[in-house]
Amino acid sequence: MEISKKKASLPLSSMLVLGFLAGAFIALAAQGSTVIASDVSPFGIQRLVAGSSFATGLMLVILAGGELFTGNSLMTVGLFSGTISFRELLRNWVTVYAGNFLGALALAGLMNSSGLWHLNGAKVGLSVVNTALGKVSMSFTEALARGVLCNWLVCLAVWIATGAQSASGKILGIFFPIMLFVASGFEHSIANMYYIPAGILAAHDPKIAALPAFPSQALATGNLSWGGFLAKNLLPVTLGNIIGGVLFVGFLYWAVYVRPAMGGGR
Repeated sequence: MEISKKKASLPLSSMLVLGFLAGAFIALAAQGSTVIASDVSPFGIQRLVAGSSFATGLMLVILAGGELFTGNSLMTVGLFSGTISFRELLRNWVTVYAGNFLGALALAGLMNSSGLWHLNGAKVGLSVVNTALGKVSMSFTEALARGVLCNWLVCLAVWIATGAQSASGKILGIFFPIMLFVASGFEHSIANMYYIPAGILAAHDPKIAALPAFPSQALATGNLSWGGFLAKNLLPVTLGNIIGGVLFVGFLYWAVYVRPAMGGGR
């Protein structure tokens, strides 16, 4: 509850900067995960490797400092307890979401300019395109459900890390839930603020487009576009993330642990 109050009382400029950093940290982890997993097989091992490396993103957010929209679903514990208002919650969520978006987009732009998508014969860039294409090829219901499952695990990771006293405890608390969500194929709105714009940019790279395995036919659907990104992925995944974090972690743990202490469980 005190953490919710502290987050809600941050100046807007601090929220935006910390949101930018968190978005960039998640994007860095997403890119590293893409590189590491782009040439790994079989499928199960690839997912394990991708999830293990992606967990670095939330570690940076928690240990170095950042404001992550998905983790801030837990601020609803403060809302339910009456320590923050709905207006304060909304102020934080909107500002942090915008900061996360800016940080993720900045990293996508930097990666596009870096030439690093040409690593391993441009197979890294091909993986960037295929990942983004897969994310805009789901139905609304699929994206929503995967968003719910994702932030259930992300908020569990934040919950565990917040309770841990040591840096090693926080790292372990973060690692397993995050590894599990990535390996399972769940959807994280902030990570997708990097993955899909990166895929849109990479799809227009001549070296990547010249590869025999380049998915020209799939791209002809037009789903991998800014409109497709917002409508087919970001909207349903964001809604799912809110439901997963607020309902399955914030509300349930508030009801079990906090509400009885307030005298509401009698």
